[in-house]
Amino acid sequence: MTQDLENLINQSYNSTPKYTEVMAGVPEDYKQVKTLGDLLQINYKIIGAKEQLRRNLISKIKTNSIKYPSIIGFDSDVIPSLDRAILSCHDVILVGQIGQAKTRIAQTIAENLLSPMPVIRGSITNDCPMDLPSHELLCLLQDKENTISSPRFYMDSSSMEKIRNNKLETPIEWLWGKDRFKYVLATPDISVKDLVGQIDAIKIIKKGTEMYEIESYSPGQLMQAKHGLFCIDELPVLDTRKQVSLLSVLQEGRFTTGAYPVIFEPKTAFFATANPIDYTHAGKIIEPLYDRLKSHIHTHYPKTLNHEMLIIAQESKVPKSFIPIFMLKVLARVAQNARSSHEINQDKGVSVRMSVHSLELLVSEAERTRSLSHNILPVPRPSDIFCIEQCAKFELAELDDTTENRQKTLKHLIDIAVKDTSLEYLNNVEQNIFDMIKTEFAGKTFVVSQAILGSNSLETSYENQLQNFKSLSVLVDEIYQKTLSEQSEFVNQANKHNVYQDSLVFSELMRHELRSAILELALDGLCYVEPKILDKKEGAYVAA
Repeated sequence: MTQDLENLINQSYNSTPKYTEVMAGVPEDYKQVKTLGDLLQINYKIIGAKEQLRRNLISKIKTNSIKYPSIIGFDSDVIPSLDRAILSCHDVILVGQIGQAKTRIAQTIAENLLSPMPVIRGSITNDCPMDLPSHELLCLLQDKENTISSPRFYMDSSSMEKIRNNKLETPIEWLWGKDRFKYVLATPDISVKDLVGQIDAIKIIKKGTEMYEIESYSPGQLMQAKHGLFCIDELPVLDTRKQVSLLSVLQEGRFTTGAYPVIFEPKTAFFATANPIDYTHAGKIIEPLYDRLKSHIHTHYPKTLNHEMLIIAQESKVPKSFIPIFMLKVLARVAQNARSSHEINQDKGVSVRMSVHSLELLVSEAERTRSLSHNILPVPRPSDIFCIEQCAKFELAELDDTTENRQKTLKHLIDIAVKDTSLEYLNNVEQNIFDMIKTEFAGKTFVVSQAILGSNSLETSYENQLQNFKSLSVLVDEIYQKTLSEQSEFVNQANKHNVYQDSLVFSELMRHELRSAILELALDGLCYVEPKILDKKEGAYVAA
């Protein structure tokens, strides 16, 4: 039996795999491989994390498959840079301001380009039995002690114990890349021990082990990302000593912890992120580590209105509702105008998250003011827009950074966004329509409020008021058809980017509330056209 076991291990370690790969290192029938014995029978070979990324990317490029789903607006610059870095097996630092999808990029790469791997069930360090040299695996299977000159961390002691107890029936599970992604936010209180592990005095006392035995070692964050992708956010925040510990891993592929020679190899792909201010500040990243991060890739905010809108739709978490496309345009314009404003500190940036959270507030405002009390689906309108004040996440540059000044700046940004969006929908309207609307408003008033519904029995409902403004009703109908066409086209674009947001899909149930939102947009636009047709006074529109 002992000889049979030795022959099985030697053959498995020294022979070519008996399987066809469906991804880098993944057998075609991998779901049937459930034990250590199954792995040995097929001569399973570990493919390193960086090689997995490279080979799986090559496969996607050859088949013209989506490489980085959910990453929007980076096609012409960031994505080609990522391709080159992954094909070169580089460790990467992503440099960009807040809300530029740096962490999402790293997570998306782990989820889509790492292959599933067989690990011992329940392992905290993604231990694959083939992490062990053949002679050490044989010792465990034969329940023999293995004398080693220095403790080398191949796998956690609990995983070795499972092999010793279960032998060839040791259960394994296939972990996907998303489960081997480790995210660590660099904060001043994070320690070297947190990153690389430590000799654990409690283990020594409880188990009676010696300091030089591997059983006394507790793995840190790096080993918990073994065979995966390790992402450390805001790398420059780490002090020099902690950066040196990472340098050792990048430089030698291993680290010796503390005063005791516990050697381990993380076997991870390494990604870091940094803010441009910290990245360019001398000494924030130690020079040897800066040099060892082979690819430095700069991200950016969405460059087009459409990309900003897609990201807002992708990231927002909203209840069942309908979000008109022109309200997405308003939010996207607020953010893009903020990024070009001299009044706002551009070094700090204006995150896309501001727009995302603004949309969530808009839907909640529509719920609060109309939909919950009248049992209708929420449809945000221009009159709801000023609720986004509570998530105005920017810092002022030229004015004192007070709440009052932020509110004034945001109001100005909103006014510009509403103006530009409303005029966009009035661009091709014939002049005679404007003339007739101006005539209709002579001596009349159109009352607008968040609380007024599109259609109900009250005299103030928008549909009832529209009966006195036939030309305005024609204008609303025209914009309504244009909106539905744009909405459908935008949903198709979103689907192509793997963005599935039910709240973008129109239903006839929302017809009256959508017309109400369009009416408000049209009334705003009529205040901005040249020559001006309407004035807004205390929640009502009158002839200019």
